[in-house]
Amino acid sequence: MYCSCFSCPTKECMPESEIYEDVKDYYGRVLKSTSDLKSNACLTPATPVAPAVRRVLEEVHPEVTRRYYGCGMVVPECLEGCRVLDLGCGAGRDCYMLSQLVGDRGLVTGIDMTEEQLDVARKYVGYHTKKFGYKKPNTEFVQGYIEALQEAGLKGSFYDIIISNCVVNLSPNKKHVLKEAHHVLKDGGELYFSDIYCSHRLPAEIRTHKVLWGECLGGALWWEDLLRLAEEVGFCTPRLVAASTVTVGNKELQSLLRDYKFVSATFRLFKIPRNVSNESCRVIYDGNVTGHEDFLKFDAYHTFRKNEVVTVDGELASILKMSRFAEEFTFQDHAENKTESCCVMPKVGAGDCRKLP
Repeated sequence: MYCSCFSCPTKECMPESEIYEDVKDYYGRVLKSTSDLKSNACLTPATPVAPAVRRVLEEVHPEVTRRYYGCGMVVPECLEGCRVLDLGCGAGRDCYMLSQLVGDRGLVTGIDMTEEQLDVARKYVGYHTKKFGYKKPNTEFVQGYIEALQEAGLKGSFYDIIISNCVVNLSPNKKHVLKEAHHVLKDGGELYFSDIYCSHRLPAEIRTHKVLWGECLGGALWWEDLLRLAEEVGFCTPRLVAASTVTVGNKELQSLLRDYKFVSATFRLFKIPRNVSNESCRVIYDGNVTGHEDFLKFDAYHTFRKNEVVTVDGELASILKMSRFAEEFTFQDHAENKTESCCVMPKVGAGDCRKLP
């Protein structure tokens, strides 16, 4: 039995080694395919799968796909040429999907602590390199803990984007996950991840249930704790991209969960330098993002239509100016109504989370 308290994350109430071993056992030996899951939590996408993404997924080897356990679709925009890190990559489905989207000039690194999963991922590096028409692999896999990226040998300020798909909830120390992610991201980089969230903090009897933890329910964060932890480690406030209700689909497990409600939600968190000024401005989306030529849905509250002038607050202005999205927008200074093109990085709004339970 173990406890992972979010309000008092002390060593005494968090025997992390036991959680790690239980998760390794669950995902390395208990689960052999998605059919072995005992609930719907790891099968609930926050957003529908776009046709273009579906076509890319069809190129991934079937054995890799069979070992996929995720609750979202982690496909951020503007990926070409980017360095991407996948936290808890498992057998590598999302890594190989993104390998096609970053192109031969990009790099996708997957990190996971479960050797059985990594064996499957590494087995098909050559297969996907050849299938995608690359001269050399643009995908690599590292064994390690998502709470200790530096110990695993990952460089600081190196990655443009970090993704994660229904994995952060499995960690006994969510704050360390966010802190390490913040460290290895470049300024202006983004953590774009899907996970399971709960309507309230979960009690000990749910957090200490091994099956519920393995099914991504026992370790689910209350979404307000995500806001707090993100601020503590230096991220901008999380921006909600999409969310959908999770139906457990197992009467026995549902009875243990009582009236607690769960959602699968995708958030984007940006790393912005502290000294960047936040001034509102007008922005115009240029319509050049592949697959988003007519409009760009940035989050649940902001959709930018091509050539439409939109006034954004200082926080969002800083995000657009300082991130990889900078060259996709034209910026007009409010005071002088002066148009400029500039490069800067991303940020987030607390109100974005209000759509969650």
